[in-house]
Amino acid sequence: MKAIHRDTYNNQLFKDLKIDCEKCFGLCCVALYFSASEGFPADKESGKPCTNLQSDFKCSVHKNLRNQGFRGCTTYDCFGSGQKVAQVTYKGKNWIQEPELANQMFEVFLIMRQLHEMLWYLKEASTLDIPNSIKEKLNLIIEETDELTNMSPEQLIYLDIISHRTKVNSLLSQASDFVLEKAKSFVKTSNFKNKKKLSKSIDLIGVDLRKTNLIGADLKGKFLIAANLRETDLSGANLIGADLRDCDIRGANLKNSVFLTQLQINTAKGDSNTKLPDTLVHPKYWDK
Repeated sequence: MKAIHRDTYNNQLFKDLKIDCEKCFGLCCVALYFSASEGFPADKESGKPCTNLQSDFKCSVHKNLRNQGFRGCTTYDCFGSGQKVAQVTYKGKNWIQEPELANQMFEVFLIMRQLHEMLWYLKEASTLDIPNSIKEKLNLIIEETDELTNMSPEQLIYLDIISHRTKVNSLLSQASDFVLEKAKSFVKTSNFKNKKKLSKSIDLIGVDLRKTNLIGADLKGKFLIAANLRETDLSGANLIGADLRDCDIRGANLKNSVFLTQLQINTAKGDSNTKLPDTLVHPKYWDK
């Protein structure tokens, strides 16, 4: 199949959108709500520090999180928003030394994460083999979104993020629709055997999709929890917003899938034979 991405992945393009906990102040360990039903040993209120968070912002059980019941921590991805808030927005000020900033900082972190997630999708879209007319619009909104991430805490809190997300989603849809059409034209000329129609339902929980042609499949927003995609080819498949928790992707080819994030990969079941985009990594716990 012809390459989906026009540009070879440039890790510099995504370097500021990857987690660097050493430069953060444990924001995800405090700002987020922990749920016992989502990979944590017990519920935790948002704004309350995790009991394992130390005064130096390091986790006391970091090397043993999954065995301690903190699976949710190993799957979470802030898209680099933690270090952005800590080092850029607040210029190194932390919520322990300046507790009066705590609530504001936590709120800003949640907004920044949304902006960084949008940047991830936008930057990936800019690497796709799409018309220059769409690419030019993408570059403009990438610049606009990046500028928003550099606003003051007060400006970020009052940002109309829903309106901005609507603009972002519109462009992402244009880019993904173009890629899907190209992938479909390839499928029509292929000799893929055992092809069956993909359900239009978003609920594909536990479904065995090993004999389904997933090249160029529109899987955005699908619930693929515990679905079996083992050794399937997802080239050109749109996975934006797909729930891959416990989805079996061992041996699957996701190298040229579209809008796949580290967060989704972290929640799935893969192995050393799972092919991923160059921007993503195999979780260490996959081999255990």
